[in-house]
Amino acid sequence: MVADMSRATLGAEKADPAPVSHALSASLSIGVLALQGAVREHLGALDRLGLRGVEVRHPDHLAGVDGLIIPGGESTAISMLIESAGLREALAERLDGGMPAFGTCAGMILLATDVADGRPDQHFFAAIDIGVRRNAFGRQVDSFETDLAVEGLGAPLHGVFIRAPIVERVGPGVEVLASLDGFEGGPRPVVCRQGRVLVAAFHPELTTDTRLHRLFVTAVMEAKGDEGSATAGAR
Repeated sequence: MVADMSRATLGAEKADPAPVSHALSASLSIGVLALQGAVREHLGALDRLGLRGVEVRHPDHLAGVDGLIIPGGESTAISMLIESAGLREALAERLDGGMPAFGTCAGMILLATDVADGRPDQHFFAAIDIGVRRNAFGRQVDSFETDLAVEGLGAPLHGVFIRAPIVERVGPGVEVLASLDGFEGGPRPVVCRQGRVLVAAFHPELTTDTRLHRLFVTAVMEAKGDEGSATAGAR
């Protein structure tokens, strides 16, 4: 973790902990892939929004969720645990079917299309058309924090970067919602979205600011609303 995690609460005055108020919110079930990484922190963010988070460890857990968060951690370890839990095919099927997903740090890597410096046998889900490089910001000792301007969120969002990946390629259908300066060749994206898939190179779950989680929840509610409309129209 960051050497002084007390600094991770910087920007807490910008947090928006108010529960999500929407007709669909009471029925939402948002999964958090609970194999390794910052699972508890993501569940806490959902709880602060008044939403029910579900730990996903097996394929049957995945079947009942409306959206999935893949947390930060170690992407190679999470990938191997996905395999050993028998989740890979079920997760690929749900993502291919349009399930909303939110990946932070390692989660961004697993949802990406192209990954540099990954294991040769590591599986990636290609849920968002980006190319990333693992641990591109450096080792654990190179962890850092900074405020980010994220499109649509208003006040800056405090970002905690721990062995973070870097986005090296963005596909034509991908929106870049936030970038970080200071790189050769110009700013690098750190928050991207394609359809109902949202990814961040950092750990928003390590602060009290729930606005990025709220942005993801909006996508989940839209998907659930569309699903309900389609079901009603088929009657």
